[in-house]
Amino acid sequence: MSEGRVSALGGAQSQGLVNIRDIGLQGMVSLRADLAQAAKAVEQVTGVAMPAMRAITSGKACSVAWMSPDEVLILCDHAQADGMVTALSKALAGQHHLAVNVSDARALFGLSGPEGALRDVLSKITPADLTTLAPGEMRRTRLQQVAAAIWFETEAEARVICFRSVARYVFDLLAMSAHTSGAVGHH
Repeated sequence: MSEGRVSALGGAQSQGLVNIRDIGLQGMVSLRADLAQAAKAVEQVTGVAMPAMRAITSGKACSVAWMSPDEVLILCDHAQADGMVTALSKALAGQHHLAVNVSDARALFGLSGPEGALRDVLSKITPADLTTLAPGEMRRTRLQQVAAAIWFETEAEARVICFRSVARYVFDLLAMSAHTSGAVGHH
């Protein structure tokens, strides 16, 4: 059901100290529940084990990110998000939970480049200590004035999620921080 839908910034890209790109349509399902009780259902529906605190686990078709003690964010194909909500609700029937497709309310950006430059670009705009953020660990934080989540896929590739309503602000903020004249060489 993604006909006519477009990503927040239509595939915008920027090159500088690191490369930044709008990843495009991404399925995102927010699940709030007792995570210990929901773990079996999450693994059954996604094929991915429940992540540890502040972790993100990935499988062939989707990833599951720990967001808080009672929330995970499931990243899947955009067209599969509604089906994921239905499957989770069925698997968690009788348990207190909330499964919601938030795909069209969020934007996802990919950043790639040298490890030091990548951490420097992000460190300039967030209070989070990115020195210790390892690949596979999710961090909810702020990017200047707005809420966001950050994780490193690898040492040379990171992801940033924000609300769709602030996607242009976040993209421009990332691009400004990555401008070639702004190298700091800290990491």
